[in-house]
Amino acid sequence: MDKTDKLILNRIQSDFPITTRPFKSIAEALNLTEHEVIKRIQQLKENAIIRRIGGNFVPEKLGFVSTLCAAKVPTDKIDMFAKAVNRYPGVTHNYQRDNKFNIWFTFIAPSMEEIKESLKEITQQTGVNEIINLPATKVYKIKAHFDL
Repeated sequence: MDKTDKLILNRIQSDFPITTRPFKSIAEALNLTEHEVIKRIQQLKENAIIRRIGGNFVPEKLGFVSTLCAAKVPTDKIDMFAKAVNRYPGVTHNYQRDNKFNIWFTFIAPSMEEIKESLKEITQQTGVNEIINLPATKVYKIKAHFDL
């Protein structure tokens, strides 16, 4: 990842243009070509630097529920577990922590029942039995921007 990749990542994290050609707008702001921006973003996705580009919405305003989950995952199963969790479109974040509950992820879905069913599926797929479901009771929105 070079300086230009970092400039692109800084731009798309918190200031993604809502236009018919957002990558062209990004390119113009960074003095690049639209093709170069698209190619670099594709490469960042292929290298698993970024997982997806998409909007963040307030789940409750759309009739959805959200939860934070913590899982106790054996070290040799972390990659497999993360891949299984990330296959669910409602997973917005997935990260490792230095704790016995070492994998944490957020999950958004139309109902808590759907989340619970998905957590059962994840347990069946991965063999990881200890997943704590911590439903949101009050939401605090913090701007998560990682300045590269």
